[in-house]
Amino acid sequence: MFEQLTIDIILLLMLYSVGATASAGACVYLLFRRGNAFAPKVKSPRRLRRWTAAFFGIVAAGHFWYLPADMVADDKAATLWMLIGGLLDCLLTLPVAIIMLLCMLQDRRRPLWPVWVAVAPLVILMAVSVGMRSYALLPWMRGYLLLMGICFTVYMTRAVCQYGHWLRDNFADLEHKEVWQSFVVLAVVVLMFGIYASGDGGMVYELVIQVCALMMVAYLLWRVETLQSLEQDVPLSLSVSERSDGLASETVDKIECLLRDHCEATQLYLQRDLTVSQLAQVLGINRFYLSQYFSRKNTTYNTYINTLRIAHFEHLYHEAVAAHRPVSAKFLAARCGYRSYSTFSLAFKQRTGQSVTSWMRQMGRTE
Repeated sequence: MFEQLTIDIILLLMLYSVGATASAGACVYLLFRRGNAFAPKVKSPRRLRRWTAAFFGIVAAGHFWYLPADMVADDKAATLWMLIGGLLDCLLTLPVAIIMLLCMLQDRRRPLWPVWVAVAPLVILMAVSVGMRSYALLPWMRGYLLLMGICFTVYMTRAVCQYGHWLRDNFADLEHKEVWQSFVVLAVVVLMFGIYASGDGGMVYELVIQVCALMMVAYLLWRVETLQSLEQDVPLSLSVSERSDGLASETVDKIECLLRDHCEATQLYLQRDLTVSQLAQVLGINRFYLSQYFSRKNTTYNTYINTLRIAHFEHLYHEAVAAHRPVSAKFLAARCGYRSYSTFSLAFKQRTGQSVTSWMRQMGRTE
């Protein structure tokens, strides 16, 4: 019995040390490394890097505030240490995880105080439990945590959809900007807290928690490093809710003429990473008016630019075939303003309903 207990403790310490080291290393990396190891050409959001580093730091510290509960022999002392660890999780780990997810959405700077208000009842219940040195309130905490998880999932679903609309209203290139992967992070976080809330504290429970933590550290590092910062491209104060179709007809006609003269005729749409703000500056109009124009036309800025680029691709293709020159879809896509062929391929299929290869094969039969 003593030998088995010793092996369990040694294995537990190994799991804790690996998890704590990985989290602490990720924290230090995000705080002090200037470059980007995963995507060197991508500049990730500073705010997101800092909050994610804070989250990793808290996760690393969490390995130590739970450790005494596994080491003491007295059941009452172990219960107290577990409750204190739970209190610190509710006070730090949970709200910082939520804030980290919110920071992935760069359409506007969301206030953080509602997060602390949302976790306050959980913190109060856990603080009372610490004072009582009892798990009697645990069912209430689990119920509130479940309700909170459902509400936040609904909110994030709506916010990510709005964010997708905002991206298409403001950016021609969406590569390294979309955040649908945030649902993966959300699912992992919810899973970990679900396991945490319902676990029995046994060795299998500890193993699952540590494996999930390591997977989360690796995924979050990749997500933060590959998400492009949009801070300098578009003012963050403009939200999706400001979209409307209140432009006068003469203003719509004027913007249409400006687009023909300064975007389409000059082939400005071929410029890589062209934003709606840059286009509005070239046209000499307010960016909000330009966004309203696209909304009035029941389209988005992203669709407008991609339509022009794909039309240009088709023109270059027909031109190359007529001149009997070798045709490379990747080369032509780069000439059309696409930084990535996969981005072009997706846009082409959304626009034409068929893949680039199928379209080229079909054109080859008709020419």
